[in-house]
Amino acid sequence: MKPTLTVPAFALLLLASFAQAQVPKPVYRCDNNHYTQTPKEDPRAQNCKVLEGGNVTIVEGTRPQNQAGTAPGAPVRVATSPPSSQPNQRVDSGDQRARDSDARVILEAELRKAEARRQELALEYNNGDPERRGDEARNYQKYLDRVAELKTNLQRVENDVAGIRRELGRASASSAPSTSGPLLK
Repeated sequence: MKPTLTVPAFALLLLASFAQAQVPKPVYRCDNNHYTQTPKEDPRAQNCKVLEGGNVTIVEGTRPQNQAGTAPGAPVRVATSPPSSQPNQRVDSGDQRARDSDARVILEAELRKAEARRQELALEYNNGDPERRGDEARNYQKYLDRVAELKTNLQRVENDVAGIRRELGRASASSAPSTSGPLLK
């Protein structure tokens, strides 16, 4: 009788230890987005609150490399422009002109890419009669599907070109000097 009592007791002990290991510890979120499971032992933990409602996955980001002339551990200062989320802040006119010219250069580059793509697609589309490929000789539906896709892509690229030209027009209109004052004769 004694062997039968030790097996269930051992099983019960094993089950209890397994159940205890499966209980997750609570996760605390502290100031400065610091997460921990032991806020009393962590020196960085301040004003911690228990997170509820799911698991938390934290992925460590990369650390910036030291720049020449800065000591390790010293804060790296980066020059930033004022945030655009604050509409009451004014931007220096020189900075604004530089931003406008950068935007114009980017838009012109995008326009060149879009026009090159449009020319390539128009050449392949061949006014709705593109050259058939080898796999389309016996399957006419495949050819029709490719023609429809080419037409759709060509229309999309033409819309992109038109949109970029509109943006360039807006950029040139906003950078042009205002002539609302009196004109000299």
